[in-house]
Amino acid sequence: MSFRKINLLLGWLSFATALIVYLLTLEPTVSQWDCGEFIASSYKLQVGHPPGAPLFMIIGRIFSLFTSDTLKVAMMINAVSAFASAFTIMFLFWTISHLLRKIAIGPDSGSSEPPLSSTIVVMGGALVGALAYAFSDTFWFSAVEGEVYASSSLFTAVVFWAILKWENVADETGANRWLILIAYLIGLSIGVHLLNLLAIPAIVLVYYFRKYEVTRKGVIYALGISMVMLLLIMYAVIPGIVQVSTLVEKFFTNAVGLHYNTGLVIYVALLLGLLAYGIYRTQFIRKNVLWNTILLCITVIVIGYSSYALIVIRSLAGPPMNENRPDNAFSLLSYLNREQYGDRPLVSGNLYNAEVEDIEYKKPVYVLNKENNKYEVAYRKPELIMKGRKVLLPRIYSRDPNHIQAYQEFGTISDVNNPTYLDNLEFMFRYQMGFMYFRYFMWNFAGRQNDIQGHGNVLHGNWISGIKPIDSARIGPQKNLPESMRHHPARNTYYFLPLLLGLLGLFFQYDKKPKDFWVVMSLFILTGLAIVIYLNQTPYQPRERDYAYAGSFYAFSIWIGIGVAGISSLLMKKLKSNLSAVVALGISLLAVPTLMAVENWDDHDRSGRYTTRDIARNYLNSCDKDAILFTVGDNDTFPLWYVQDVEGVREDVRIVNMMLFNMDWYVDQMRWQNYTSEPLPFTIPQSKYRAGTNNSVYVMENDKWAPLDYILSFVKSDDPRTKLPLRSGEKVDYIPTQRLIFPVDSAKVVSNGTLPVKDLQHMEREIRFQLTPNDQILKGMLGQLDILSTNKWNRPIYYTSGGSDGSLGLEQYFRNEGLAYRVVPVQTPYKSILAIGGIDTDTLYDRLINTFQWGRMNQEDVQLDYYTIRTFSVIRFRSLHTRLAMALLQEGKREKAVAVLDHCMELAPSRVLPYDQYITGITLPDRNGGVIHHEGIIEAYYLCGEVDKANEILSEHYRNLADEFLYYNSMKPRQAASIEREINDVLYQMEELKILLERFNQEQLRMELGITKPEVPAFPG
Repeated sequence: MSFRKINLLLGWLSFATALIVYLLTLEPTVSQWDCGEFIASSYKLQVGHPPGAPLFMIIGRIFSLFTSDTLKVAMMINAVSAFASAFTIMFLFWTISHLLRKIAIGPDSGSSEPPLSSTIVVMGGALVGALAYAFSDTFWFSAVEGEVYASSSLFTAVVFWAILKWENVADETGANRWLILIAYLIGLSIGVHLLNLLAIPAIVLVYYFRKYEVTRKGVIYALGISMVMLLLIMYAVIPGIVQVSTLVEKFFTNAVGLHYNTGLVIYVALLLGLLAYGIYRTQFIRKNVLWNTILLCITVIVIGYSSYALIVIRSLAGPPMNENRPDNAFSLLSYLNREQYGDRPLVSGNLYNAEVEDIEYKKPVYVLNKENNKYEVAYRKPELIMKGRKVLLPRIYSRDPNHIQAYQEFGTISDVNNPTYLDNLEFMFRYQMGFMYFRYFMWNFAGRQNDIQGHGNVLHGNWISGIKPIDSARIGPQKNLPESMRHHPARNTYYFLPLLLGLLGLFFQYDKKPKDFWVVMSLFILTGLAIVIYLNQTPYQPRERDYAYAGSFYAFSIWIGIGVAGISSLLMKKLKSNLSAVVALGISLLAVPTLMAVENWDDHDRSGRYTTRDIARNYLNSCDKDAILFTVGDNDTFPLWYVQDVEGVREDVRIVNMMLFNMDWYVDQMRWQNYTSEPLPFTIPQSKYRAGTNNSVYVMENDKWAPLDYILSFVKSDDPRTKLPLRSGEKVDYIPTQRLIFPVDSAKVVSNGTLPVKDLQHMEREIRFQLTPNDQILKGMLGQLDILSTNKWNRPIYYTSGGSDGSLGLEQYFRNEGLAYRVVPVQTPYKSILAIGGIDTDTLYDRLINTFQWGRMNQEDVQLDYYTIRTFSVIRFRSLHTRLAMALLQEGKREKAVAVLDHCMELAPSRVLPYDQYITGITLPDRNGGVIHHEGIIEAYYLCGEVDKANEILSEHYRNLADEFLYYNSMKPRQAASIEREINDVLYQMEELKILLERFNQEQLRMELGITKPEVPAFPG
């Protein structure tokens, strides 16, 4: 068989291997984070969060057409990532084989077949490198869920492979076709993710190395040109085309009087006409190949970029999900620029200690007034003018107190009020490059401690190697690890083998083919450290960000493949060429991709997990008919959007995301019909919540109570007496008192089931609650007040959480009827975050035991990752069951209470959800400065008379805690200092368990466990 056929065959074999693995481990339904939004937006071609991914939506929609079962739509769209990832592996194989052939064989002349040993090295190295990337932690994670990063990786792989194919084409015209294909792929990739653009410097280097004599000056020029091209596409083509369109659109709408978006159509026609004319002129009149190729490349980039027309078209159609409502040129520009997420300094700016000198309002923000068919200035963007000089690459810029604390933890800031530029650089190197890039890099090529999100301590999310002396010096002793740490599914150790093979390949390529080395190195740096500089991340990110650097890990996998040739070269000094090639391949295949596949399989296999989907269903099924459900963040909103938009679950429930409710376009959407959900009862006129108006509303301190209806009328009024004058002379709306009264319609709350007849004796005639005085509430909270006032108890209102999450301080009127809290006219004093509101025991029991599904969470073949477990912590799975059991016990329903506790432990044994304070019981501070004790599962079992069950759990938990404490005691002081809170928590729980044994007279168990008499535990600060 010829070399070319073997290359093709093994490339497809690598594709098939990766695809089978990804399909076997694919999540069969929705995942956490943005996946629910992407799946829902793809299925119905809706408009997701900025800057959108229209091409991914189109591909996802096509895949969804292969099933008529809505329950399988998520799996089909997840399969987009599986196929994209498998194709990425295939093109990576061909990329490595191309580069290895140049080392082991020489240029591809096509005239003769290479020797067998060279073929084995080239094909074996390509297979090892491709499969190493296929089984790497970050890439595998993205390959089995419905997100854009797998598809983005495919574009990077194809573009990089294409420029290498161009390198081998002798005919100039044929070679230029490859360049045009690359440009088109770059344009298409914009509709998925911008990460693909970072391959441009590598493309330019390949072009330069082939076309010109290589000099140091020439390389610098080539890199400079590549950066200019990258910046032009990022800041001129992508937003620039739309920026110019806003000028044309505004002229034809405001000046000429045409219908809005007519100017946009005229602009697109003019742009394409000019490009077509330029192509015609350079090809047939001027016959200028260079300019013809450039214009063709620009044209196909624009054609690829035109997938964003889908965003405008679908926004005009008004789908249920229509984020930012980019239905015209101005809103599309804001959408592309991600303006709702704010700005961060990149090249220059101030450090966090800089003081605000002034606020300037310069840049106008235009919005479309559809009634007048005019673009009007809604407001001007505020720009802070800071005192002091700006610095280059400001890294410690955030003024958030938590971030300032983290700046100190990750650095050596001697004076927190006056950080130096060296402190700034230290944070960049230690946190942004070290913790937020190098740590992720080592996860993939050395090993990973666990999947618990890390913030710098020695227990969570660090890289490890599996070599105990090295790991012990960094993150604590490895000999006496507790069982939960030693056998954590996400504890993966590769013993540095992928890293060492990659480094060998790096140096081997540098020695043999330095030009190719610098091409790969440019890709490695631009998709790694350059992204670090660009993102300029603050501490305490909401999730791990390793997915952003997948392109860098892709580049390193190329060197892993080349490392096989390095090993073969070393072995050839002792062995014959054929044998050295076979041995090198065998060692590399077993030591790297096979090891990585074995180590990573258990924590990357999501094939039986339905947990996220079922929790989303449970949230919606916690609500009565036609409910209004206020949600907070991504993980309690996006999965709900998915189950409602795709699976059709509870289309009568109106989901209101409180963060988005601060946006005028989202308020508008809440006033529309959505499926069977009627428009929200919202009376504030659009002039009072349009962009730039009432973004925040001041709350005046006042001793008087006022009805909510009066407050809303006060805010809606245009009477000058209802305005608050500012220093600038402007007058703004405000709320005249923080003390609000919400009347209760007793007949209605009984007739519509808000309150059972048995609870009428506890019903309040009016709900009194307070806002924070001398403070401001956001637009979304003003909207909540309007809904509360005008709803008048017609539709049930729920919140997914309480506390400080924007629930207006209504927690004392919450009632727990499932995973969501219902607002009812019965006051239950707020105790703590674990005991919000009252409990409807009958309803909650029926839903927890009979109605809710939990996604096979307790099955042996299901592994819950950290973020899924954290979601269970957010809904307080165990405390919810314990509260219900204790309430049932107080009602004299012991059997039901035991059934609830058994149900909890059946679903969530320690293997599924690690034991924590919700097992032992926890004491928390209350709002009055005291403390309140919350029973845990063990105490609840004791109180129910189920001593054996309580003892079994207590014994297991205490032994685990004792192992943890012994492990912490074996750490060096420097290591233990980073986990002071964890140590205190273990001590606290151990003392709580001792108290339980003493309280319930379990002397025999106490002696078996070797426990001394308890001390009074202090609250673990």
